[in-house]
Amino acid sequence: MNNKVAIVTGVGPGTGKAVVERFAAAGYRVAMIARSEQRLAEIAGETANTVAFPCDVTDGTALDSALSDIGSRLGTASVVVHNAVGAERGTYMDVDPSKMRQAFEVNTMALLALAQRLIPDMEAAGGGALICTGNTSAYRGKAAFAGFAPTKAAQRILLESIARQSGPKGVHAAYVAIDAVIDLAWTRKVFADKPDEFFCQPADIAEEVYRIAHQPASAWSFESVIRPYGEVW
Repeated sequence: MNNKVAIVTGVGPGTGKAVVERFAAAGYRVAMIARSEQRLAEIAGETANTVAFPCDVTDGTALDSALSDIGSRLGTASVVVHNAVGAERGTYMDVDPSKMRQAFEVNTMALLALAQRLIPDMEAAGGGALICTGNTSAYRGKAAFAGFAPTKAAQRILLESIARQSGPKGVHAAYVAIDAVIDLAWTRKVFADKPDEFFCQPADIAEEVYRIAHQPASAWSFESVIRPYGEVW
């Protein structure tokens, strides 16, 4: 065991859980953040080296408390993966402004909070990695994604600013964009006619996140875009 610490936000049944499992399997002590206490408890019961910290990342006081608790119990994080996502889809005429603001809080403002709170400790400890899982809405504003794409574009640009500041100090900030339908129970129902190869596997996404987090400093990536071969792009 390497005794390093990873923090993963947005730990749900898909990508978040897979990222937790990948880092835990590598010997990391993984702090899991999500709103569902029950879900986190179930994952913690199934996966060694994991600790649950139920928290809404848009609640600044609660998030700061959770991060303080993580630091006290586990130590300084070597890797932080911001996987929590808020989504408000719809055209600009249909979108609910309050829900779009909420998505911005999850996707962008929570990233800022994590960076401000954790990067100084990583720099002091000699380095680390801050990774966002995102998607190609961060690069293009399709009509039906008017309430979502701007929040992800802001997230990516904020992370780029973070990368330029933190990189020379040893902290690798990177964006992993997932251009795919992720293989989940509900997506299988929605796309019931699609073959297995249509879906992107959470474990494969987690492998890419892990790879990016461990790149040598002489060859860091800021962006990685992944998709199944059948995805139209």
